[in-house]
Amino acid sequence: MQAYPVSVPLPSDDKRWKLVAATMRRHNYNATALIEVLHTVQESFGYLDDVALRFVASSLRLPMSTVFGVATFYHFFSLKPPGEHTCVVCMGTGCYVKGAARLMQTIEEIAGVKAGQTTADGKVSVVAARCIGACSLSPAVVFDGEVIPRVQPATIRDQFRRWMSHDA
Repeated sequence: MQAYPVSVPLPSDDKRWKLVAATMRRHNYNATALIEVLHTVQESFGYLDDVALRFVASSLRLPMSTVFGVATFYHFFSLKPPGEHTCVVCMGTGCYVKGAARLMQTIEEIAGVKAGQTTADGKVSVVAARCIGACSLSPAVVFDGEVIPRVQPATIRDQFRRWMSHDA
């Protein structure tokens, strides 16, 4: 596909859109930069909403169906705003064998949400990862970006209590 600059107005005056536009400009608005552009949007705004997907599609001259397809295919991308805190449970083979399913069950009981959901109060988003590459630490969970090794249900309960209390 031929690369050419386009002139699509930014969705708003929010400075984060300038970062997204800069990524597209750096790649000369080439459609092959779609994943990198979506990463920039995700990093800038925390998730991909309809406005962002339409802006990217228009700017890169791609059908909305293509952009939406990529955004929903890759696990990293989220179409919903994240919670204040994030809990990523590794469900890779090593972690699964050592109790990751039990950890996810504990989360469901405590928080009332399943993987891919955020608590009703917006405090915690729960994610199931295919593998986080920490097999020697299994079962591993990532709390707000920090990998915690050999997690037990009690660890999950303690962390969620802290996050979900009104003090957190």
